[in-house]
Amino acid sequence: MATPRTQGEIEAAVCEGMTKFEQEFMGRGPQDIHTYLIGEMLVIRLQDVLTAAEKHLVRTLPPEKGRDLLKQVRTQLIELARPTLDAMIQQTTGAEIVSLHHDISTVTGEELVVFILSRSPTIREPKRRDRVETKNA
Repeated sequence: MATPRTQGEIEAAVCEGMTKFEQEFMGRGPQDIHTYLIGEMLVIRLQDVLTAAEKHLVRTLPPEKGRDLLKQVRTQLIELARPTLDAMIQQTTGAEIVSLHHDISTVTGEELVVFILSRSPTIREPKRRDRVETKNA
């Protein structure tokens, strides 16, 4: 069994894996990404993910049609890539994937991906550095 990671190490590895996925599968990585491990829930927030073509689509079609079309396409792409994403998350957390939830905002370009895990990942406490106290002379 691999050495357990800290929560921060798990979150950083998921950010790295999702950024790589977005770049390779979607053609563009997020401007910013944060992952939050909350018990058995893994929340990934990606910012500024829309491609130039997607932004153009949303701007030129009627609001509801552009939004709905973009959400459908992105959701379909996530579903097609689900085995790849599940494998990355399982390898990183050591837990099975129970479900995946996804949404994207065509207004802000923000995307949320939520994985529900079969259990909370085993984590270790980060190593503490001893602090050296200094006194003012």
